[in-house]
Amino acid sequence: MAALTERLYAAYGPQGWWPLLEHRGSNPTLTGRLTGYHPGDYSFPRTEAQRFEICCGAILTQNTAWPNVEKALQALADQGLLAPRWILGVSEDRLQQAIRPSGYFRAKARKLRALCEFYLWLAGRSPSREQLLQVWGVGPETADSILLYAYAQTEMVVDAYTLRILRRHGYQRREPSYAAAKAYCERNLPRSLAGYQEFHALMVEHAKRLRAGGLERRTV
Repeated sequence: MAALTERLYAAYGPQGWWPLLEHRGSNPTLTGRLTGYHPGDYSFPRTEAQRFEICCGAILTQNTAWPNVEKALQALADQGLLAPRWILGVSEDRLQQAIRPSGYFRAKARKLRALCEFYLWLAGRSPSREQLLQVWGVGPETADSILLYAYAQTEMVVDAYTLRILRRHGYQRREPSYAAAKAYCERNLPRSLAGYQEFHALMVEHAKRLRAGGLERRTV
């Protein structure tokens, strides 16, 4: 698996996840934001505002593509709502309309409010995985994304893209549970923040390019 990751890195380069609204950075990916990525720089988030934006993005990206999440995050920011107390204080209708581009906006509005209450309860502390999984609307993939990208904790993130690539390259014969796939990846990759972030992002990028029929079919 390490060899596969190295080939993907050589083909696509560092991915610079998680993209941020106010960060000026080039887009190394096939799809997504035009700016906001930070390839090779793993020092983000640098502010509480950036941390909270990543947490919100992890909720909003459930069952939708990132460009839709960007629209929802930008709408929250434009309306002065991209902060936990503001989200909790705004009307349900206004919150739902702001995040409508991300889809499932009624459920996601409820999830955002639950996350905001938890975020304020933390009072600047880093959450545990177990604590995050107790928040309504936060499943294993969302929890691991928040820990890896918002709190710089070495938690492996696996998603549908990852499972697809692992099966395609013969690492998995059947679709495993999330926990089994996460454990498998952790056993077969060196444990590091940069390595885990790049692995997850590269799996997503490779899957997108395969779906688009790009040149990587001949190079990876």
